[in-house]
Amino acid sequence: MRKATRTISLVFILSVCFIGGSILNTPADGAGTTPGTTDDPVVTKSYVDQQIQQALNGGGGGSTNPTNPTNPTEPSTSTEEVKNVALKPDKILIADAGTEFIVRSGNAVIYTEVASGVADLTDGKDLLNGETAPKNHLLSFPREGRGIQVKEGQTSNLIVMVRGGYTIK
Repeated sequence: MRKATRTISLVFILSVCFIGGSILNTPADGAGTTPGTTDDPVVTKSYVDQQIQQALNGGGGGSTNPTNPTNPTEPSTSTEEVKNVALKPDKILIADAGTEFIVRSGNAVIYTEVASGVADLTDGKDLLNGETAPKNHLLSFPREGRGIQVKEGQTSNLIVMVRGGYTIK
């Protein structure tokens, strides 16, 4: 009799566990939605970047026309790429509005055609015409007609990282 009671109790406990597990195994709210839809707005960075690029290009989805990196004397129009530009002495690297420079090697000075200067975002100050452009500082050019040139007396090239449009004259 004791064995029969034990068997019935075991069957009853297993049945309760099975039924309880079935009830608790319901899917969570939102688990069946497709990622990236309005029901589940979490998306990847690459998807967001792709959508921004399409919006900037007028929705066409095409890419911008990059300039030839082997010929740095041609004007650059890409604002997304960072290019390394070698600037020879007696040349001036003129930035388009909104362009950013970082002087990596060589001695550079600020060139402006107007009285106002260039923003040194690293130190938080303005650099005026003829002032030394510090190495490894992010320089922002708010308007056209401003740039950098090789410091007088230096015979080696400048290496400058450029993000944005520029011309060399």
